[in-house]
Amino acid sequence: MKKILIIYYTQSGQLKEIIDRVSSGFDQDEITVDLHEMKPVNSYPFPWNKDTFFDAFPESVQGIPCEIHRLNIDPSINYDLVILAYQVWYLSPSIPFWSFLISDQAREILQDKPIITILGVRNMWIMAQERIRKKISEYGGNHVGNIVLQDKHQNLISVVTIVHWLYTADKGRFGIFPPAGVSDKDINESEKFGRIIAKYMMEDDYLNMQKELVEAGAVKIIPDLMSIEKKAIHIFMAWSKFILKKGNAGDPARKGRLNMFRIYLFTVIYLVSPIVSILFYLTWIFAFPKIRKDIDYFKLMRKKRK
Repeated sequence: MKKILIIYYTQSGQLKEIIDRVSSGFDQDEITVDLHEMKPVNSYPFPWNKDTFFDAFPESVQGIPCEIHRLNIDPSINYDLVILAYQVWYLSPSIPFWSFLISDQAREILQDKPIITILGVRNMWIMAQERIRKKISEYGGNHVGNIVLQDKHQNLISVVTIVHWLYTADKGRFGIFPPAGVSDKDINESEKFGRIIAKYMMEDDYLNMQKELVEAGAVKIIPDLMSIEKKAIHIFMAWSKFILKKGNAGDPARKGRLNMFRIYLFTVIYLVSPIVSILFYLTWIFAFPKIRKDIDYFKLMRKKRK
């Protein structure tokens, strides 16, 4: 009997739905699953309000942890596979998940284990995943697979729907806009990923698993958003440092700078990013070899960039 440990953090519950559907692809006669939800000592709100949502920005980007409850995991169990499921906040791993990942408990759990990551996101995730990959490698884990379920609507539309969802907890259609987040169809169909994982797990050989997962639709790279994200993370780093000079999380003294960032962010999303995307596709033929290499790297996790 194979044993899988799944560790996750979710606010809205969407990621739990994804995990459940992926897990439904495992044969219960062959595989047992231990599911552990990571919880901060002081919970982050859902739905958010404007102040709490933007107040999480500096700590998310800088990887400043919050206090979390230790997971009640039996250290005597030798798991055959560990699955880490997380959200992305501001191009970075969510604060609660990152807080777990940098803990001594995470190091103990991930050392020498095959590890799969599962993400439920809007659309930009590659910079957060890079941080996770580096931490897994640092701990001596073997990152064998990655599954990303994302909102497939056009970027500017998904901004509107995600903000509505985060501020109201209503994921459904509103007005002329479609439902927010990962579609029910994509969540329901993610059972297929579980079947692929189970097959390779029973063989104790994950060499070609990511390729098969990608062929089944596990990872989609949007080239212009990939380019924007790789540049935006450096800008976010500068903004977060600027805000942190006024105080730590919850400090009223930094509210003015957070408001400045909020105005900047929506201006860039709605005015600048469409122009950047157009310019990208007008010129991307000249950088196609590098773009193709980056896409393969993020999708297949096999070729190191130089």
